[in-house]
Amino acid sequence: MPGVYDRLNHLDRSFLIYETGVSPMHVGGTATFEASALRGADGGLDIQRIRALIEARLPLIPRYRQVVATTPLGASIWLDDAHFNLDYHVRHTSLPRPGDDRQLKALSARVFSQALDRAKPLWELWFVEGVAGGDRFALISKVHHAMVDGISAVDLLQVILSPDAVAEVAPAPHWVPRPAPSARRLAFDDLKGLVRAPLALAGRAPALLGEARKPGSDLRAAVRGAADLAFKTVRRPSETPFNRPIGPHRRCDWLALDLTEVKAVRHALGGSLNDVVLATVTGAVRRFLTHRGVRMGGLDFRVMTPVSVRTPDEKGALGNRVSAWTVPLPVGEPDPRRRLALIEETTGRLKEEKNALGAAMLTRMAGWTPATLLSLAARLAWRNLPFNLIVTNVPGPQHPLYLLSARMLDNYGLLPLADYLGLAIVLVSYAGKLCWGFTADWDLVPDVDRFARCVEEAFAELRGLPG
Repeated sequence: MPGVYDRLNHLDRSFLIYETGVSPMHVGGTATFEASALRGADGGLDIQRIRALIEARLPLIPRYRQVVATTPLGASIWLDDAHFNLDYHVRHTSLPRPGDDRQLKALSARVFSQALDRAKPLWELWFVEGVAGGDRFALISKVHHAMVDGISAVDLLQVILSPDAVAEVAPAPHWVPRPAPSARRLAFDDLKGLVRAPLALAGRAPALLGEARKPGSDLRAAVRGAADLAFKTVRRPSETPFNRPIGPHRRCDWLALDLTEVKAVRHALGGSLNDVVLATVTGAVRRFLTHRGVRMGGLDFRVMTPVSVRTPDEKGALGNRVSAWTVPLPVGEPDPRRRLALIEETTGRLKEEKNALGAAMLTRMAGWTPATLLSLAARLAWRNLPFNLIVTNVPGPQHPLYLLSARMLDNYGLLPLADYLGLAIVLVSYAGKLCWGFTADWDLVPDVDRFARCVEEAFAELRGLPG
């Protein structure tokens, strides 16, 4: 019965395994829009028009009407949801007056703290009226990390957002869920896969050996990267106030920088845009930890920054195609110019060595491990993370986007946290802004707003340096 179901790849499945009661593994964000274009006759948000738009776009993203199921031999697969109900996934609420940023951040954090229901398609969209006194509305989104990575998620925004204002959409085609295959069929496919995997590996062995002999091959780079990652995992970074057991509740904050100003710093001081971002994070961490009473001398502080390994022909495809760098931040260095130079040197070396391929190879190796053992390993691995903080930079469109005829004003990302990882940062560039989103554990980082101010101060310090 080909085409009736899809198997989760190893990385997608790992996000389901990593999920715990205190660590839901969904990504998301909060975007705000001009409200006037989508007011209904009663003056409120016209949620029925919005639902009609989303229903019309769902054929472009079939995963959004599928659920995770398990085969008789324990593999994870996607099946059509026979009980799909759009109203469950597209929700409508409102802020009390005055509808300010503080209230929207609090609501975003509460929504983001709640795990997605595994028995349903793994996404929710919350439309929030009453933002900025009613002049705006917000969209709080939640999508399980098993469905999509942050970089391809930008492509998927185009499914419901448009570069031009749209008055109406064509009616949605009738959708009929495909029947699930029998347990016997699934078991047969599992056994067939188990037999084919070692045969496929044996068939590829000559090509792999040939590639391994080439000095500059991706395979050699992947092995070096995997060895480097393994070494960093054994050698733990310094413990900080971010790196303690987390709870189930979240706080969030955000801020926007002028993207033109960030690019001006890059041109004046050198490095890539991501180098400037990491230098800004370094200065912010230095300020924040000093405020918390942490001594900078000898501090080994590292960030994990995801890197896309998606090929151009995979652009817009569902599923995770990311790997990662582990970058030491020179938080002990007081000179901001020197901090940027050290980061540029490190990222340049990582690019040259193709270090991110090592993490990708280890992820593929995880697919050879039975699910129960992998689950146990994942729980233990969170207590031995080789980094202190996640910083991910998502390139977004530089032209305005519209939900029907409502213009999107900004877009702030939110990331899942893991035990011993109490703060995560995601940046989304959009329409001339660099939108910083901060997700924090409720108890470990109650002063996440202070950290956001430290980011602003650290960037102002870089911006003030002579070129």
